[in-house]
Amino acid sequence: MQETGSTRSSDRKRLDLLVQGRMRSRTLYVEVVDVSEGGCKIKGRHGFAEEGEKVSLRIDGVRTPLGKIVWVDGEFTGIAFEGTMHPAIVDHLYHERLKRKPASGKSKAA
Repeated sequence: MQETGSTRSSDRKRLDLLVQGRMRSRTLYVEVVDVSEGGCKIKGRHGFAEEGEKVSLRIDGVRTPLGKIVWVDGEFTGIAFEGTMHPAIVDHLYHERLKRKPASGKSKAA
């Protein structure tokens, strides 16, 4: 059900960030799984969105272009932006996520 790599115009960057957005004139909180210049994949509660709905997101203080839900698969949803995000902004969001993510495989200090 998810789109194939051949239809994607730009690479997606993994984010895994909880963000605030708006849909149906109400606030919602979803996890942005990944983002690209042309869209993103989000995760929310099962049934929270339907194909064709409009959504706006704010990722780390950056407003994405208005998006349209293009596919829904359980709690995952694909969004196609009506405009595009500049590649430098996508890279910035990705690198900010890397700065905050704890290093894997390292134990916590006692």
